[in-house]
Amino acid sequence: MKAVGPIAAALAALIAAPAPAQQAEGAPAPVDYSLPASWLCLPGRGDACGKPLPTIALNANGYGSVGQSVPRQDAAVDCFYVYPTVSADQADNSDMMPGPQEQGVAAIQFARFSAICRTFAPLYRQATLTALLRQATGGAARTAEVMDLAYADVLAAWRHYLANHNGGRPFVLIGHSQGTIHLTRLIAQEIEGSEAATRMLSAMLIGYNVEVPEGRLVGGSFKQTPLCTRLGETGCIVTYVSYRATNPPPPGALFGRSPRPGMTVACTNPARLRRATMPLDSYWYAGPSLTGTPSTISWSSAGAPPTPFVRTEGLASGACVNRGQVGYLSIAVNADPADMRTDRIPGDVTIAGRMQPGWGLHLADMNLALGDLIALVEAQAEGFKRR
Repeated sequence: MKAVGPIAAALAALIAAPAPAQQAEGAPAPVDYSLPASWLCLPGRGDACGKPLPTIALNANGYGSVGQSVPRQDAAVDCFYVYPTVSADQADNSDMMPGPQEQGVAAIQFARFSAICRTFAPLYRQATLTALLRQATGGAARTAEVMDLAYADVLAAWRHYLANHNGGRPFVLIGHSQGTIHLTRLIAQEIEGSEAATRMLSAMLIGYNVEVPEGRLVGGSFKQTPLCTRLGETGCIVTYVSYRATNPPPPGALFGRSPRPGMTVACTNPARLRRATMPLDSYWYAGPSLTGTPSTISWSSAGAPPTPFVRTEGLASGACVNRGQVGYLSIAVNADPADMRTDRIPGDVTIAGRMQPGWGLHLADMNLALGDLIALVEAQAEGFKRR
């Protein structure tokens, strides 16, 4: 088997979900989620999730109209988001001070959901990029301790939200990468079988492997919660990891390959949950990356976009692929060199100048189908109301 590489191996070790550990003497104090400062996003604030998002449409003829995604104050649904690994703090676990990375990823991945739901995003002491790199370069391994602390924060935030903010409302869980790992554990250990499960519209577990037995909708990562299969279905899972159609998961890939015989990595096509290839409704961030580097995509021959966000409909298409232990969302770019629209999309992971084929389009997992994910929540809210 082809080696996954030190970075991928380190991430695989860090994100293993150990059983909850007892709090040791001298362990970090629990976070007080009754304090607004412990939240990256709360309803009604002008925070990373509470501001309009100026967005321009990009089609084959160039740029179109500019729209605004505006937070909805009377939303009937709650969305609870756990962000991915973005912290550049020097410790293995991040602090509780949101930097541009945390604020930026919330704006890019999650803020648009504020048009249809109240947005809750806890700060948490996540496993940092520093911990990942330290693990990859042979540093002391503190895997269980690092991830237990991060999960304990997510669990505490969830319990506080449920007791003090939810009020019996339907909700959606949304996570990416490390956020998906913690939410997967939360559902399996805390939500399945509880009263709250009856009000879960869906859990959108994007960018990390969720496993099911081959040919089945439930089992593996969850005992009771199935994959979503039809528009408006509630109490189910939306999940995928994305790869270019020209670069499927290679042997040893971190994402898209289950290590367990009989299991496959689940995939639900966010474009109306169809198995066939479907055009995707994508929202892209066109500004500098969270690390300050400029975008390498020339979005249109008409020049740079006048807004920080760009919407493309049908530039990319997606189809779920499941072959044995392999499962992923296969992404094709509908390139046309004769039109004014880009023929490239971002999302590949590059380390030390080299593209990492076993990570797929990890950096674009959410944005590739953000419009479709929002449409799924709208349909699920209607389905819950009818139910």
